[in-house]
Amino acid sequence: MTPALNKPLPEIEALATGGVKFTPHTYLGHAVVLFFYPKDNTPGCTTEAMQFRDRYKDFVKSGTVVLGVSRDNMASHDKFKQTLELPFELIADTEEKLCHMFGVVKNKIMYGKKVKGIERSTFLIDATGVLRAEWRGIKVAGHVDEVLKEVGNLKKEIA
Repeated sequence: MTPALNKPLPEIEALATGGVKFTPHTYLGHAVVLFFYPKDNTPGCTTEAMQFRDRYKDFVKSGTVVLGVSRDNMASHDKFKQTLELPFELIADTEEKLCHMFGVVKNKIMYGKKVKGIERSTFLIDATGVLRAEWRGIKVAGHVDEVLKEVGNLKKEIA
């Protein structure tokens, strides 16, 4: 079942670095930003992860958990996380369960061949587990600021 805006997330379970298990119930009481990216250690993905890293304290101040998601395995994620000194966990979606659930698996043309890839996308889940915002096919520049702004709007709605 695909998540829909203003609806609770469907049941799913995924493992992340640091021994963390992600489910819709894991972070109740906190907003959650899930950012899907194509691959560890590639230029755009590295830049995006570093931008989330650099604004991480702002997310924490607002009570928001940040989680990165890609199809890379746990060993790749651990190395990526260590190299970039990422303060948040990375979900290893090697079976593409989360990627398919959120509809971010897309056919792309790479070097003239059709390949299955991940569309860079971000989702904001509120403290009750309801999907509140989504960004699909995003450009890295300025994106983290846009997400933070929406997190701020979410806090105003609750207040």
